[in-house]
Amino acid sequence: MKTTFKILSLILLLIFWRGLEQPLLAQLAANKADSLYILENYTKMERMVPMRDGVKLFTSIYVPKNTSLKYPIMFDRTPYSVAPYGEDKYKTSLGPSMLFARDGYIFVYQDVRGRWMSEGSFVAVRPHIASKKSKTDVDESTDTYDSIDWLIKNIPNNNGRVGTWGISAPGFYTTMTAIDAHPALKAVSPQAPVTDWYMGDDRHHNGAFFLMGTFAFLSSYGQPRPVPTSKAGPRFTEYGTPDSYMFYMNVGPLSKVNAKYFKGENALWQEMMVHDKYDEYWQARAVVPHLKNIKPAVMTVGGWFDQEDLYGPLKVYAGIESKNPKTTNKLVMGPWIHGGWARSTGEALGNIKFGAKTAPYYREKIEFPFFNHYLKDGPDPQLPDASIFLTGANEWKQYSQWPPKESQERNIYLHTSGKLSFEPPKESEPVFDEYTNDPKKPVPYTNNVQIIRGSDFMYEDQRFAAARPDVMVYESEPLTEDLTITGNVMANLFVSTSGTDADFVVKLIDVYPDTTTATSPIPTTKMAGFQLLVRGEVMRAKFRNSFSKPEPMKPGEVSEVKFDMQDAAHTFKKGHKLMVQVQSSWFPLVDRNPGKFMNIYDATEADFQKTTQRVYFSNKNPSHVKVRVLNKSI
Repeated sequence: MKTTFKILSLILLLIFWRGLEQPLLAQLAANKADSLYILENYTKMERMVPMRDGVKLFTSIYVPKNTSLKYPIMFDRTPYSVAPYGEDKYKTSLGPSMLFARDGYIFVYQDVRGRWMSEGSFVAVRPHIASKKSKTDVDESTDTYDSIDWLIKNIPNNNGRVGTWGISAPGFYTTMTAIDAHPALKAVSPQAPVTDWYMGDDRHHNGAFFLMGTFAFLSSYGQPRPVPTSKAGPRFTEYGTPDSYMFYMNVGPLSKVNAKYFKGENALWQEMMVHDKYDEYWQARAVVPHLKNIKPAVMTVGGWFDQEDLYGPLKVYAGIESKNPKTTNKLVMGPWIHGGWARSTGEALGNIKFGAKTAPYYREKIEFPFFNHYLKDGPDPQLPDASIFLTGANEWKQYSQWPPKESQERNIYLHTSGKLSFEPPKESEPVFDEYTNDPKKPVPYTNNVQIIRGSDFMYEDQRFAAARPDVMVYESEPLTEDLTITGNVMANLFVSTSGTDADFVVKLIDVYPDTTTATSPIPTTKMAGFQLLVRGEVMRAKFRNSFSKPEPMKPGEVSEVKFDMQDAAHTFKKGHKLMVQVQSSWFPLVDRNPGKFMNIYDATEADFQKTTQRVYFSNKNPSHVKVRVLNKSI
């Protein structure tokens, strides 16, 4: 019997491997073909490009060997290295995708000021100088302007047109290229652009510190680079455990992290510890206020499951739209994690299928035609203002604006006995749920054991959290028809705490019925009762009235805590339920709140205390989540 079971297991393993083998081999063959194409059709040059203040920036340039034509320039500025270095060493892929390389473009990659092989001093998310600049004042916009000016004048066979693109931090640099743009810059695509490190990208969300991602990222990014170098700085890897929950609990208060793990040399980490509120340091680094007088065509790209920069693309698009009504301004949002549109098929994430190869569709039908139109006079792709993938329904939608003008605001109210509905509470007397938040036993952000944050928590089954006593759960009746939300999600809680500060995490969840026919790409997973996280967000309550001027909460006093949960485009199918979860920790994704009004980065272990939180729902204190619902769904 055991022998038969082993044979069957081997057969199943072989079938599974054969299923993976074919796409893997196909991808390897495609990569080899791309590398050969680049070597046969492109010549690489490396140049030090001078800026107006005399600093020179290291720039890698790939030009087509066919000199009978003129080509536009695709320009990517990065703090992450233009490697490989050396004119005889070539990238294995060029451009946003190889569609560009095969069509014929000049590709330029540049180490930003103070990083890798470029001269100068590096400033993370360097503030833009909005006032009139002197001849030596520099920011990322001037460095781009000077670089483009040099490229147009010095690279042979260019057609005088430039496009810029970049993902994540390079997305930030891309956004900055559109401000005070060089006349030759015709098309710009910020993709998952870092936009505000305090309000919603990477480092903080609504004032709450994103511990796990920041620690791992700044362990190398924040290290000093005294002289230009092609070598990567050290990254912290000595976790000593595969369990992030255990590691970060043992880290303890954040005040000792720089000395304990970074030898006191990580200036960027230390800056974040000093600037705990939205002061001039963070405000100067905010991009949106500077998105004025934008001349190039812009296409901003993001993913609904982006674990790092969902905030950025939404706010960049909205900022350009509000300040530049005549500018060509496009938004693309698909079912992707951070950068997934550039390097995956986009068919599935975890247990969730999307029914199509969404990433190739974007690359072939949206991204390439956009740039080709503005840089090569290719056919106008007639893109809508918003190309949006509707999760749940699994279909692309085209809207003339975002959010769609057809959508209307609706409130989803929390009720007694864990109920959730569009009907407001009727109770006139105070009604509340109560739970204890213990910073020594915080709610985990994932059910997986892993040391690096990853992206799974963005689409993970939330039943593991719903089972905890310190997570409040509210659930609707099964829907009698499809319900589609398109646009901003806003939490509006009425709460109290026994302490003087608290975090509040709100999750909007799609609950699959027990009779669902949905299947998972993971063979062992059953989707019955699956709780899909549609949107989750955190708010540090001391910033409830102002991110610049925090205020303590008064113990036991009801306070309104309202916060942006960012946008969503999702259809809750007929028979599914809506769920809202409320909790006060999300660890170690977010650092622990001691329950005490203070600079948390100065907290000692003695400052962390248990607190009792209450969530209220009555006609006077109607806790709810505000969504935008398409008319036909109401």
